[in-house]
Amino acid sequence: MYDQSKLSELIEFARIEAGSTVIDVYPGDGDWTRLFSDIVGREGRIYSFVPAEVAHFKNDPLGRMQALAKEPGRENVEAVSADLIAMPEVTQPADVLWLHLFYHDLHTALMQAKGATAADFNRAVYERLKPGGRYVIVDHAAAAGVGTSDAQSLHRIDPASVRREVEAAGFVLDAESTMLANKDDPHAIKVFDPAIKGETDRFAYRFVKP
Repeated sequence: MYDQSKLSELIEFARIEAGSTVIDVYPGDGDWTRLFSDIVGREGRIYSFVPAEVAHFKNDPLGRMQALAKEPGRENVEAVSADLIAMPEVTQPADVLWLHLFYHDLHTALMQAKGATAADFNRAVYERLKPGGRYVIVDHAAAAGVGTSDAQSLHRIDPASVRREVEAAGFVLDAESTMLANKDDPHAIKVFDPAIKGETDRFAYRFVKP
């Protein structure tokens, strides 16, 4: 997670507020799910969506989110799982879909194992968001011009490629932020490398469904 000032800025950027319905895709340890749960309150709803493509992991990502949903005060959280592109079948129309450090995975063999592509997922997101809904993507930046070629090897993606793919699904770019940028990131090493882990150059986009 980020420091408090960055968290506040990201929440404002995503426009998550009391009463919102949010889909947190591949929630990991659940930190974002918990944060969003606190923000949206009793009138809001958080879907902690674990793609079936990763639900078999040894750390039991779905079980962890199911346990989180049972924590005191988490009545507004529902842990759900389905094939990646079947996400609309297990969630309700949402105000925000949050994708943190995951979009690049749409271009990896693991996430495409069942035939899903980034284009398929973006269409699923478009279907599930309400008119005016926000699709918020934060990810590790690759070097400009490399497209999606570093997604599997370095877990990075060219921001321009993300924008092209998401706009092709019908979304409109509403805002972008450099709050997580790092000009000293060489972009040529894996994001887990100790030399850059936790300090990668990251981009943030907010797209809107017209």
